[in-house]
Parts: sequence; structure tokens; C-alpha cells
Amino acid sequence: MKITAIETLRADAGWRMFSFLKISTSSGVIGWSEFSESFGSTGLADVITGLGATLIGKDPRPTELIVAHLHVLTRQSRGGINQQAIAAIENAILDIKAKDLGIPVYAMMGGPIRTRIPVYWSHMGTYRLRNAALVGADPLRNYDDVARHAEDIRKLGYKAMKTNIMAWDGEKLSGFGAGFGRNPGWPELNWTPEALRYTADTLAAVRAGAGTDIGIMLDTNFHFKTEGFRRIADTVAPYNLTWLEIDQHDAQSLASIRAIAPCPIASCETLLGRRDFKPFFEAYAMDVPIIDVVWNGLGESLKIASMADVYEMNVAPHNFYGHLCSIISATMCAVVPNFRVMEIDIDSVSWRDEFFTTIPVIENGELVMPTGPGWGIDVNEKAVRARPPKG
Repeated sequence: MKITAIETLRADAGWRMFSFLKISTSSGVIGWSEFSESFGSTGLADVITGLGATLIGKDPRPTELIVAHLHVLTRQSRGGINQQAIAAIENAILDIKAKDLGIPVYAMMGGPIRTRIPVYWSHMGTYRLRNAALVGADPLRNYDDVARHAEDIRKLGYKAMKTNIMAWDGEKLSGFGAGFGRNPGWPELNWTPEALRYTADTLAAVRAGAGTDIGIMLDTNFHFKTEGFRRIADTVAPYNLTWLEIDQHDAQSLASIRAIAPCPIASCETLLGRRDFKPFFEAYAMDVPIIDVVWNGLGESLKIASMADVYEMNVAPHNFYGHLCSIISATMCAVVPNFRVMEIDIDSVSWRDEFFTTIPVIENGELVMPTGPGWGIDVNEKAVRARPPKG
């Protein structure tokens, strides 16, 4: 078996793109992976194509050898988009190898430990603030709407949900995104009394709808500096959070927040590779390391999870993409012993299901692992090509 072609495909997913990698082989087996170009990874498809060209004519089945070879080629520019490109290639050749063997990818990785993966509803309310029409849902106009949305999620059987800070200006509810330059406060990222009020009001609404027994996470992204995150930690104390999620690139600063926080801290979703995670583990900077399996590749993600286990930490995947990404992320969850809970986007563009041959099954807040060979899910190439990205 030899690799004969590598092709990237893109599809319109409303406020973003869905991107896919297709690797063809001489035996007719096709491997698929999904990657993300929409959030700071412009040009990723070109890097995948460039690295992939070096693999034409090679056997895709020695996956560790191929990954090691690609790291050698990018040694002087480690991490970043190069790592994301290697991850996309690795995930696609894992699909090929498992399909050739006639088994699921998780069976190659010593699993499954579990076949039902507890998930939490991510971006609760966030997408409905900006893109309700694309989601096919009613917009959230005030905190009462947020509470009703949380109640609906609870009634659907989900045991946890994650939201973001939502700001009420007296007339309109909107997202708070200083760390992404979406509203005043950037680039200084100072905390303000208004930001603390928005945080408290958002969590009060979510807790009112979710009830006392449902897990709630708050994702604050990169919206503050260390001082501000400490004030946010004080603010969330009454709401019994499952975790407060913080993005920060200094391990000691994050550890100082964890030391005073009234709830667990989750972090590290933007890190790439074991070397990036190492100082955070050594500083005991968080309770839950978040691993992006799509950016790191399944093999590297399992190695990061093994490191986390040494520090008595359970891991959770960063997963807010399409269905193939969800299954790739769930595969890590299925095989690692130190698993916490899995992120998943339920809200998405109304046509998301068209892009996949199989739709993940979620029952009572748990994703049921597919049993077919490879990832157990393929890309509907015709549907993807029928919806090219806009702009």
C-alpha cells in the first residue's frame, strides 16, 4: 500500500470553515481527518499540502515513523501551524491503517476503556447570540432567555454545559470578547466592574435554568491578565463551577490563580506538544489539562495525557468543530484512563450533518463510540464540494 494523493477540502460552515484532509492509497483505502483553519491558522491547508507531498509513494501504515519524519522536516520551526499540519496528516493515516486492519482506531490504541463518552454542551448561548439564524434557533435577547436555554439543555439529558461571559447593556445581550479584540478593553485586558457584573449575571442565569445538579463551566479565554482572572475567580465563587477555564501562556501566573480559585481550573487548549505542556504540569498550574487532539494529533495527545496522569490530572479534549473532529477527540477519551469529560458543540450550522456519512449518537449526555473501521465516520465529499466557503 502506497500513498498516491493528498487533497484538502473546505466547506462553508457559516461563521467559519470546516476543513478536511483526504489521503488516497494504491489499495483504494481512503483516510480522512478534519482540521481547522478558521481561528488563527490561515494557510494551514497549504502547509499540509507541502508536507504531504513528501509522503507520496510511501506506505502510510508505519504511522510513528511518518510523524517522526515530518517532525525532522520541521525541526527548525517546531510547533505552530507545522504541528497542526502534522496532526492532520497523522489523524488521516491512522484512519487508513485502522481501515486496512478492519478495526476502529481506538482498537489500535489499546482500547476502548469506555465506549460511552460523557460530553458537555459547549458554547451554551454563545452561538445563539451572534448566529441564531444559521443555527436554526431563537436568538437570546436577555438573561431570561439564557436561563430558558440552560433549562432546555438539562431536559435533553446533558449533565454539564459550558458558557462564555455575556454582556447586557440595558438593551441588548452580546458576547464579551476583549481577548479577541471584539469589544473595548483590548489590548490592555484590564478587568472592570462591568466585566465582573456580566460574569455574575451570566452565571446566575445559567444556574437558574440548569438547576443545582448540572455541571457548569465558564470559559474566559484570553480576556484578562492575571490580576483580572483573580477577580473573575472571586466572582464565580457562588455558582459552584465544575471548572473555570482560562487561557494563559505563563505557567506560574496560572498557578497563582489556581492557588486562590474557589473551583477547579482548566487550561492549555492552545498548547502544542509535550514540550509546551511540561512547564504547566511542573507548576501544577491547572486541575484539568485541555488537549486539542485535532491540533496535536491523536498520538501526541495520548502522550500528553500520559504525562498528565503522572501529575494526577484527568484530561479533557478541546473540541468545537465538526463531527469527524468529535470522533477523533472521543477516541482519545475512549482509550486514556485519566479522562474527565468531553467538549462538544451541539449548536452549529443547520447543514452540518450533510458533510458526514455518519452522525455521532448522543444518548443521555453520552456520545456512543462508533464500531466501524477507522474513525467509523467518513466525509461526504459530494456535500462538501457543493458548499464551498464564502469569501
